[in-house]
Amino acid sequence: MQPGFKDLYKELCEAEGSDIPLFLHYWWMEAVCKGKQWDVALVFSHPQSKSLQTEWREGSTIVGAMPYLFGKRCGMRYILQPQLTQYSGPWYRYPEGQDNITKLDFEKNVSDKLLEQIHRLKPAYIYQHFSPQVTNWLPFHWQGFSQSTRYTYIIEDLSDLDKVYSSFDNQEKRKKIERLENAFTTELLSPESFADMHVAYWKSKGKEDELSRDFIVNLCSAAIQRGQGAIVALRDDGGAVAAARFVVWDERCAHSLLSCRGNAKSVNGTTELLVWRAIQHVAPYTRSYDFEGSMDMGIERFYRYFGAKQVPYFQITKCSNPLFRLLLWAKKCQQRRKF
Repeated sequence: MQPGFKDLYKELCEAEGSDIPLFLHYWWMEAVCKGKQWDVALVFSHPQSKSLQTEWREGSTIVGAMPYLFGKRCGMRYILQPQLTQYSGPWYRYPEGQDNITKLDFEKNVSDKLLEQIHRLKPAYIYQHFSPQVTNWLPFHWQGFSQSTRYTYIIEDLSDLDKVYSSFDNQEKRKKIERLENAFTTELLSPESFADMHVAYWKSKGKEDELSRDFIVNLCSAAIQRGQGAIVALRDDGGAVAAARFVVWDERCAHSLLSCRGNAKSVNGTTELLVWRAIQHVAPYTRSYDFEGSMDMGIERFYRYFGAKQVPYFQITKCSNPLFRLLLWAKKCQQRRKF
């Protein structure tokens, strides 16, 4: 019996570990796509074939993968980023001994085979954020995709926390942290407590939480149970939680995904202190810290002043259906009206 692609992908992720970016992992896709549909495109090499294959046979090796979430709207199929998933896109298993020429050839050949499978679905729209590790999007350009460059901010080396802290801007970050250092204790929240806190936070702002309580609990629980996530919180001397932040990690990098304020009195500098406490918490488990950057000017400045390095990544889109293009335009107009 031929194994299913998702079963093969699960085995691949377990074998490769952090060589596959966290957000592409089988367990992550299972958690963020619960109740939805996701699948994976795979590309194989085989000792008896000189060309790459899109079908598995005994002795095959997976050399490329691309997990994706898909859905339907108005009878049209689309592929999007799952919620709280910063990066998607392709993963490549590079052969040993490649030079730059053969590497680029390999990326194109694998990408073509991945897209061959994606296009069989006939999606009206495809939207993906590539991992910063993927620096070549030309194979997607040649197949009609558009690209926008986005930026995140990453502290690349957490091995020396004194050095990390000294890179924080003194006026904007360190003075605020030092002023509040003894005013809050750090603790780890349960997924249920954090989800309730997150929903209440948005309700207090007169808005509905874009993430369901069940989604937050399920994702946080999955990461914590694997030893790859934590909800770091600050509690004041009155016992109230001031703020909390959900972080996930693998051996390569930690990612700051979700945060909110609690019911404690708002104090200037708690966000900076919480970021620092989160960095301290993940440092023993990983090498770097990704702020999950923003194109918003104010948020960009906030991240940059932690001494983080600006790192580009690709936003890749393709819309092949005029009706879906109209739906995208209508959604954009609706978002503008909110502001």
